Amino acid sequence: MTVEKKWLHTEDPSIMFEADTAVGRLKKEIWDASEEEIDKILEEYGIPSPSELGVAGTYIQNTARSKQIEKRRKNDIVFIPIGCTENHGLHANTGLDTFMVTQILEGVRRFTAKQGKEVNLAFTPLNYGGHPYHHIGMPGTVIMPEEVVKESLIYTMLGLWNDGYRKIIFVNNHGHLWMLESAIHEFCKRYQLPGIFRVIEWHRAIREFFYPVDRKDSLETNFIHADEAETAVALLMFKEMIDMDAVQDAQGKSFLPDGHMDKSVDPYRRPCRWSEGEGHTAIERSATPEGVVGTPSIATKEKGKRPIAAILKYLTLLHDEILEAFPAGTVPPVEEMTLRKAEDMEPFLREPLSEGWKSVDELPRIGIFERL
Repeated sequence: MTVEKKWLHTEDPSIMFEADTAVGRLKKEIWDASEEEIDKILEEYGIPSPSELGVAGTYIQNTARSKQIEKRRKNDIVFIPIGCTENHGLHANTGLDTFMVTQILEGVRRFTAKQGKEVNLAFTPLNYGGHPYHHIGMPGTVIMPEEVVKESLIYTMLGLWNDGYRKIIFVNNHGHLWMLESAIHEFCKRYQLPGIFRVIEWHRAIREFFYPVDRKDSLETNFIHADEAETAVALLMFKEMIDMDAVQDAQGKSFLPDGHMDKSVDPYRRPCRWSEGEGHTAIERSATPEGVVGTPSIATKEKGKRPIAAILKYLTLLHDEILEAFPAGTVPPVEEMTLRKAEDMEPFLREPLSEGWKSVDELPRIGIFERL
């Protein structure tokens, strides 16, 4: 017997949400929310607020270890922001991706703290990041080799796991997703440790809220790069880093007919994602030396509110469902997600530095990747 999939429809026939999942129902709720309700959500998360990278007690690295251990014993989920250093046009800062994702996660931390289950945040391991080929040669864009990116993430995961953070979620704000996916899979092959390991490309996680629709607070153009969408979010989150007096609009140059490669959040459901090839368009330095692909000149902070409300609520839902399924100090069944024996892993899963605890540095390697 086939059960028909149920959908929650909107006034736009191209946009619908799953009716039988909490994620779909949440998105529909945000979609239907009034502007006043969106403002209330942002207020609950303290958006906008100044960056907390230097505020004591907000990240693992700026919190006294005694207090951080207390937090981890209540909640062993850690969100890791992933940004980069990249030319986003004369009007924007090159650290836009990093500040955008850190300030989103800081909002989630503030909200979960009020709920009595404060999530952990780690400093970003990638202040520069990997980049697609077409960014080659752009001043302001700092490109790290793919292996540097991947190995940095693998050893970040290993160190955090060893310290008791067994639910590790990368939240990505930049176009190097395949490197993050590769790091997660390599980490699992290499160490076979139980836990929850995810990457969330936040723009795509709530992609529907970046689609242009006939609504007052909607974006007017599709999300590409350093454009209306990114500038709108930046104006909402850290307007002091944006100089709209210097803004320039620019469009890329394609060598092939449109319809094959999609935009940044896959609005057209085309055969290929933007990252799945090169050569079909000119490189950025040639086509858009402005560092922009789109029309940031029409951005306003109001257009960034609904997407930010959506990602804040989604990350909170993800956080809550992980913690409900696996409370602090617990992990998925060892023998169902690794080739290790549960009794062999028991010392490694104890409280760090407690009696009988073993470090991952003592972990026997197994499998075809044991020599890595």
